[in-house]
Amino acid sequence: RGVRAGQVATVHRSTEVDMPSYSFKTAATAVVSGIKMQNAAAGECVKVVVRCRPLFGKEIREARNQIVDCDVRRGEVRIANPKTPEDPPKQFTFDEVYDHTSTQKEIFEGCALPIVRAAIEGYNGTIFCYGQTGTGKTHTMEGKDEPENERGLIPNTFETVFGDIDALESANKNFLVRASFLEIYNEEV
Repeated sequence: RGVRAGQVATVHRSTEVDMPSYSFKTAATAVVSGIKMQNAAAGECVKVVVRCRPLFGKEIREARNQIVDCDVRRGEVRIANPKTPEDPPKQFTFDEVYDHTSTQKEIFEGCALPIVRAAIEGYNGTIFCYGQTGTGKTHTMEGKDEPENERGLIPNTFETVFGDIDALESANKNFLVRASFLEIYNEEV
């Protein structure tokens, strides 16, 4: 999957799907997350999660149809071909799936919070986003400052880290917090 044990990645991906007779972009956002922990059981190191966004803006104005269907319970995403709706949809299975109704808090608690908690315990953690323009990477990672429930993974992570440090202040512990943010856009850092 391209992610080694010990890495954590969040990947947002809108893929141009090439099939024999057609091509279209999916509106799915894929999230890959994992962390290497001393006592991690098999299968807990890397987890692939997909967040599918709703139609918005231009897509709604152009009266486009929703072609991405999520089965959250089963971890499945089905993508229909809008040019030949009678064809069966392409189906993909992931460890977890978040549909267009999922909240920023649900994404944080399901994907990032375990990584943040492990980092507080001293393990390294990384969140990595990848994907085409318009797939929801910035919304998922940064969100909006207000209202609070629109905050993304980064502000929720900072709130959790520093809230936990404040709670442990009386435990006579020292913390060193290092965070870096890197954006690569059009192959430019």
